[in-house]
Amino acid sequence: QMALPSAAPLATTLRNTLVRYHGIGDGEWRLAKKTKDATVWHKPSEEFSGYLYKAQGVVEDVPNRIVDHIRPGPYRLDWDSLMTTMDILETFEENCCVMRYTTAGQLWNIIAPREFVDFSYTTSYEDGLLTCGISIEYGEVRPNFVRGFNHPCGWFCVSLKDYPSHSLLTGYIQTELRGMLPQSAVDTAMSSTLATFYSDLKKALKT
Repeated sequence: QMALPSAAPLATTLRNTLVRYHGIGDGEWRLAKKTKDATVWHKPSEEFSGYLYKAQGVVEDVPNRIVDHIRPGPYRLDWDSLMTTMDILETFEENCCVMRYTTAGQLWNIIAPREFVDFSYTTSYEDGLLTCGISIEYGEVRPNFVRGFNHPCGWFCVSLKDYPSHSLLTGYIQTELRGMLPQSAVDTAMSSTLATFYSDLKKALKT
């Protein structure tokens, strides 16, 4: 297993990468899915052979509370239907940690359960927050799981100026599921997962 990364430089690089994704022009994205809760687009990833996904929707709550539900911590496991376990392995200064989590099988188990170990960082962004992560090579893979890999991912959450009780939540996700999977199955699963993420999150925030 690799040594743990130095938190500060990794956090800075990660944040800069996400801010760059957030600046990608609308013309570069192709629509993948639209539901009442979210719109999902994709474009070829610069990091690997799959797609970078962008998801966006308005969520009725303030950024602090929304991001508390998304970032590694006690809330996430309660409401995220895809996540089956989550452990925080290490905690650093400046809102950084390393977490290990597992996901349920998808598409009638065409996509088997996955395990991820991610470095996570939460920071302020404009008048809101950014919580972001990237997988690291760390720890033994548990039996019965395929170890997936998250290239830089993150969620920007910013208050809507005219509706301060609502926030615009924009996610950038590029997950390398690994294992032999048809790209079409991955696309279907990713788009659905991201749309479900918004509806699950909204339900959780209302309770």
